[in-house]
Amino acid sequence: MSRHPIPKEEIFSPPVVLFDGVCKLCNGSVNFILRVDRKGLLKLAPLQSEYGRAILKKYGKHSDPLDSIMLLEGARLTGKSTAIIRISKYLGGAWPLCMIALIIPRFIRDTFYDVVAKNRYRWFGKYDTCRIPDTEYEDRFYS
Repeated sequence: MSRHPIPKEEIFSPPVVLFDGVCKLCNGSVNFILRVDRKGLLKLAPLQSEYGRAILKKYGKHSDPLDSIMLLEGARLTGKSTAIIRISKYLGGAWPLCMIALIIPRFIRDTFYDVVAKNRYRWFGKYDTCRIPDTEYEDRFYS
């Protein structure tokens, strides 16, 4: 994924998971993150939100990247399998051990990721509108 400079004030901001807000699989993943990231290290934003669109524009993602979960960490924006693996380092318990999966070549990881991404609406379903965060998690979402 591209590595473009971003304003200094954003470099030390918390990591943000950008996800497809209408995808049921993606929303299930968000629920998992909210449950397991008890320290609240990760912020979340739908790719369709104003914040999500601004980040995509800033990083030159002009095509429709809704088939990729993305992780913004400081000045680095990653997507697909790399983003999923890097998210694990912020979760509690043994989940950070998943970082070892980065040794698998990205083209192999992303091949499996792309199959799921291509079929996610058919296999898991789709919502009509983006997720609205529960009031208990409102501070974890950027819109």
